[in-house]
This record gives sequence, C-alpha cells and structure tokens, in this order.
Amino acid sequence: MTAAAKPEDVATLKARLAAAEAALAAAEAAVAEIAEANRRLEQMIEDLRREKFGPRSEKLSPDQYNLPLEDVEIAQGILEAAQEKADATLKASRPKSARVKRIRKPLPPGLPQIERVIEPGSTLCPCGCGPMARIGEDVSRRLDIIPAQFRVLVTRRPKYACRRCSGAIAQAHAPEHVVPGGLPTEALIAHIIVSKFADHLPLYRQAEIFRRQGVDLGRATLGNWVGRACFHLRPVAERMRFHLAGTERLFMDETPLPVLDPGRQATKKGYFWAMAADDRGHGGPAPPVVLFRYAPTREGLHAERFLAGFRGRFLQCDAYDGYNRLQRLDRPEGGWTLVHCWSHVRRRFVKVLRSTASPIAEAMIRHIAGLYAVEKAMRGLPPEARLAARRKLSAPIVTAMKPWLETQLSHLSKGSKLAEHIGYTLRAWDGLVRFLEDGRLELDTNSVENLIRPVALTRKNSLFAGHELGAENWALLASLIATCKINGVEPMGYLAATLHAIINGHPMSRIDELMPWRFDAPSTADQQAAC
Repeated sequence: MTAAAKPEDVATLKARLAAAEAALAAAEAAVAEIAEANRRLEQMIEDLRREKFGPRSEKLSPDQYNLPLEDVEIAQGILEAAQEKADATLKASRPKSARVKRIRKPLPPGLPQIERVIEPGSTLCPCGCGPMARIGEDVSRRLDIIPAQFRVLVTRRPKYACRRCSGAIAQAHAPEHVVPGGLPTEALIAHIIVSKFADHLPLYRQAEIFRRQGVDLGRATLGNWVGRACFHLRPVAERMRFHLAGTERLFMDETPLPVLDPGRQATKKGYFWAMAADDRGHGGPAPPVVLFRYAPTREGLHAERFLAGFRGRFLQCDAYDGYNRLQRLDRPEGGWTLVHCWSHVRRRFVKVLRSTASPIAEAMIRHIAGLYAVEKAMRGLPPEARLAARRKLSAPIVTAMKPWLETQLSHLSKGSKLAEHIGYTLRAWDGLVRFLEDGRLELDTNSVENLIRPVALTRKNSLFAGHELGAENWALLASLIATCKINGVEPMGYLAATLHAIINGHPMSRIDELMPWRFDAPSTADQQAAC
C-alpha cells in the first residue's frame, strides 16, 4: 500500500475486530455450556449403569426407575439447546447428516386447530418492482394447551302460567345430581376420581391445585363427593363381577396395601386382590375385565371367598401356596386347575445372573426366552393354532428342561439361592407346563400384573388407605378405571356419563348397557346437555 490508511478505515477494522472477539467469546461460552451438559449427561448414565449392574445396596426401587431416566432426557434437551445456540452464534448450521432427526408421533386427528398467518413486514420488492406474488408457504404444527379451568354451569328452569286462570304452571323438572343441591357436576366428580385413581393425585394435592385456581375445596369435601359416587357406581362393579364369574379362564394376583390402624397409631398391611379375564391373546371375542377386591391378609381363604360362585376352570396365578386350596374346592365344575407363571420363574434366575453371573442361570433364561419367542409369533392366533405351535416348538424345550434342572440341582448346595430357585421351579412344574394343554392359556400372568401397577403407584403417592372401608371403595373405583383402560375407553367421560345415567333412573334391568366396554363417548353437545 502506497497511501496511509484512512482513520475511518482503521475505526471500521477495529469495530469488526471487536465484533469478532465478542462472537468468539459467545461461541466459547456456548461450547462450555455444551461440555457441562455433556458431563452431567455422562454422570447420569453412569448412575443408571451402577443402579442396574452395581451392588444391591446401590440399586433403586423399581418405582424410581423413571426419575433418573427423566433426568437424562432433560439433560439431553439442554445439550441440544446449547448446541443450537452455538450454531446460531457462529452462524454455521450443522450439515444435514449431523442434524438430529426427531421422530414425532402423529397427533390425534380430532384435535381442534387454530391457524395463524405470519406475514413479512413488507411484501414490496426491494428493487422497486412493486408487490411480490405469493409462491408458496411453510407450515409447522406444534402442540399447544389451554390450562384446565373451572366454569360455573348456570341452570335456569323458566316457569310458565296461564294468564286467564291461576291453576296451571309448567316447569321442567330439576335434573338429579350425585350431590343433591350441591356444587359439583358429574364431570367434576369424575375428574376428581380419575385424578386420584388413574393419575395418582391424592385428594389433598387436588385441593391444593384447586386452591391455586381460586376455588377453595377442602379434602373432606372432595372425599364426600367421591364417596357418593361410589354408592351409585357399586351396582356396575357388581355386574362386572357377574361377567367375570362366567369366564372359564381367570388371572389372579395380589399386592400389598398399607391401611391405617387407628388403635395402634400406625399402619397394618392389607392386600388388593386382582381378578381379570383377558382373551385378546388368542383373539377371543369377550371384552377384557378386571376386578379388584380388598382383604386384610394374604391368606388363601380370601381367594376362595372372592371366587365364590365363579364357574371357571383355569386360574392363572403365581406359585403362592395360598392358591393350592382352590384345587380342592367342592364345586359342580370341580376344583380350579392352576396355571403357573413363567415370568415369575424367569425373574428369579435373572436375579441370580446379576449377582453371580451363573452359567446355569444364563442357560435357564435362554431356554425361557425360546418359549416366549414362540408365544410372540403366535399371539392373536386362534387357540388351535397356538396349541399346535406349542406342541411342535415349545414342548421339546420343556421336556428337556426338567431333567436338566434336576441334574443341576443335584450338584448344588442346598442353601444356595440358585438351588432355591430351581426347587421353586420344580415344585410348580405341573402348573408351568399346563399351557401345553390348551391354546387359550397364557405363558404368564403379566396381563393381571400390568393392571396392578397403577394401583401400586396410587398407593405410593397416597401412602396408605385411611381405613378398610376406604380400601374397598378404592378397589371399586380402580376396577372401573382399569377396565376402561384395557378396553380403550376414556375413564373420565365414562364415569361422568355413567353417573348421570344412574342418578337419572337408568333401569337396573338394562345395567349391561353401562359396562365400560359398551361405552360410546358422547359428543360435546351431548355432554353439555347432560350437565
């Protein structure tokens, strides 16, 4: 350069240099955020690995599994947001191959859509040619929410009288309600029930949520409304029991339920017993049904009491000794035939493998996996096809398994955990191989166990039932909600419509019309008219 730089050029260069330094500092800060988010993500993954494979004392309870997983997912979101910020700061988009491809699940087609059009600030050509023509558009769909809000339903019943005489007055009858002359609609009561028994929100937490929205409803008031609903819904649950009593094959399981014992100022252990019928595995036409009952103990006499009047033949359950008495019942149909659960067996050997890396346990798990592979391929087929496949593919595995287990047991110390679990399997053998006799039978009791899990979550959040009557009401409402879920029915709509039908005189001779599997969701207009 022959001429000296002008002062304004120097100033411009300095401004550009300062801008570049600022951009570099911002980029370095964004990279630091990415590094920190990545470190936290790695730490959470390490915690999960330790929880799964580490010593027993470091493991979480099964109910806590979702908590660290949610933390990992949140950390992943932080990492992606930090990366996007770094890209924006450096004005360098990632190449297409490096971009995260999000797979979105399709949204329900019935959701209302609110459209908005975002126009540019100006549609005039910057070259001065005039207005530009529309050549297309970009469309994005994002999921939005309107927070739940209370509303007041005002019902007016006009009165009419004749001006010529004073004798006749016409007025519509006041609709019946679960709480006569009270505050709640049936839809609100249904919402409270579903929030507690499906979404695991105890009543005191719901009362706090309502209070934040300016509606002061005490826990005792909510409990009173739920109790009134139980009174009206009890005939529906009894009719569900009638449907269960006629099925030939049942699932049964039990889970602990702490119940308050006021005399000792502590809790005592009660039990929820679940009875279910589910023929979807072999394409049966009957709708799935589940019924919960409460008992103060786990004794087998309660299973006998709950099944009184049932006409079934097969009972799918675990190998708990309390069920054995059911095989000796004096019934026209004879005693129950017990069908035991391979999933319970598998869990025992999985525990041994995790703690000792036993090759015997590993081989046993592999053999059981072969049985489940056959079941997966045959699911939904008619019983005859399932039975033929089992006899061809599963029977050889089972036939070879028993002598192999007996041989392994003879070489093990009687006090070892592996010997204990092999002994459990051999004692339950007759029930375990019964699935080879009938194509309608299942390999395990997972159908009923999956239905019990929501009850366990509600128990965890509620800590305990207030008393035994409360546990019985809990069982009633849990039965209705669980049966709704396995039949693909929205429980809140079902409960609101069923309560409305019952209190407005639905005849008991047509109570089958109120079964969850018979429910058709009403339109919005019908729901408003019902309220």
